[in-house]
Formats: sequence, C-alpha cells, structure tokens
Amino acid sequence: MASAAAAGEDTVRASHILIKHEGSRRKASWKDPEGRVISATTRADAATRLGELRDQILSGRGSFADLAAQHSDCSSARRGGDLGTFGRRQMQKPFEDATYALKVGEISDIIDTESGVHIILRTA
Repeated sequence: MASAAAAGEDTVRASHILIKHEGSRRKASWKDPEGRVISATTRADAATRLGELRDQILSGRGSFADLAAQHSDCSSARRGGDLGTFGRRQMQKPFEDATYALKVGEISDIIDTESGVHIILRTA
C-alpha cells in the first residue's frame, strides 16, 4: 500500500503519543497542569521515554492506545491518542509530513515539533 503522499490523498487519520519537554511551546498538560515535570524534562529524556514506549509497542508488550492513554501529554490520550481525520496544513509541518509518509498501520520514528516529541501511528 502506498503512503498518503504518494497516493495524493487529501486526508489521513492518525494517533500519537506526545511527550513534552523543556523546549515545548506549552509546558503544561492534562498530566502536569503546572508544567513542573515537563519543565524539568530535557528533549533527550523525552525522546528516550518515547523510544522505550515505541519499543514496547513494536515488540507487542503494549498496545499503542493503552500506552498513549497512560503516557501521552496530549489531551487525545483519553482517546488512546486518536487525533481523528485531518488534512494538509492542519498540523505542524513535521507532524503532517511524517503522517502522510507513513503507510496505514505503520508507526513513525520520533518526530520533533514545537509541542514536543511524538510517535505517530497512521490509522487511515
């Protein structure tokens, strides 16, 4: 199956896990309303945590939705990381580019945006 970019698709659907860090544009989340933990987390530490979660998913030791619900700093955590359907220019450019490059069912490597570090699961 071709990626969305290659197929010229208008919209995609994806889930993600976001880990915020000291460089994130908004240093608060549903898990950390005061931003104390986020402000004390380096980008490297956030990427390490996210890499560990990605490894758990890929090895079958955890489901994407369950780990998103527990660990993601995005409010989409309550939906297992599901962001729903979106089109071009609706997400930050690195996130959009990564999502459109994935095939359905693929999980991205770690993606950096102004929000933090993400892994993305393309679902449609």
